[in-house]
Amino acid sequence: MKYFLWLLKAAIFFTLFAFALNNQHDATVYFFFGTYWRAPLVLVVLAAFAGGMVVGALGMLPGWWKHRRAATQVPQPAAASAANPAAEDTSAGTVQQPQIARQHGL
Repeated sequence: MKYFLWLLKAAIFFTLFAFALNNQHDATVYFFFGTYWRAPLVLVVLAAFAGGMVVGALGMLPGWWKHRRAATQVPQPAAASAANPAAEDTSAGTVQQPQIARQHGL
């Protein structure tokens, strides 16, 4: 399975590499007020992909912040000794394990 994944990754890499080699012609992107950008088509496609990733990540930021804020406001679980007072009886010679506080968050 590991070799199959490496083979798949290599196939994707060589496909994209061949795409880059076949599209070295200049492309012109026209902006507002008569400005333009002339670059190889591969760079134009790469810039559009990177810009889309940035816009997508910025669009997801408010949701990430909301979930992070909600995760920090979750109350911590009460210790077992507070819920069960009979558990504090150590006369039988058993040693109680300390309670580890669970952390919840992103």
